Amino acid sequence: MAEHYSSFERGGRRWLWQRITAVFLVIVLAFHFFLLHFVHHADEVTFAMSSARMEQWTYYSLMILFLVTATFHGVNGVFNALVNQGLEGTRKTAVKWTLVAASLLLIVQGVRTANAWAGISLLPF
Repeated sequence: MAEHYSSFERGGRRWLWQRITAVFLVIVLAFHFFLLHFVHHADEVTFAMSSARMEQWTYYSLMILFLVTATFHGVNGVFNALVNQGLEGTRKTAVKWTLVAASLLLIVQGVRTANAWAGISLLPF
């Protein structure tokens, strides 16, 4: 009989959010692939064209949502993989908060980059 070895609690919220974000990422990836490989070909894509796309609030918000979703999905997956490998106690807490801090930095930098492409100056730094 197969042994259950996942750190996700069956039916738990982190398990559910991992699956929901995976579905969202697959859909957005399909949209990205279709848009940038069939609507526009690689040799047609320019910085100005990308910047113009980011100025549309629908595209901009989709990319921000993609950034947050991908960050959560990746970090949650890495954390649970480490827990599956036996991480526990103080080290588990330290790794968890390190990953949370790294995620926040990644999201802030991603939003700053998206804002620069879209010509938005919300953050003063």
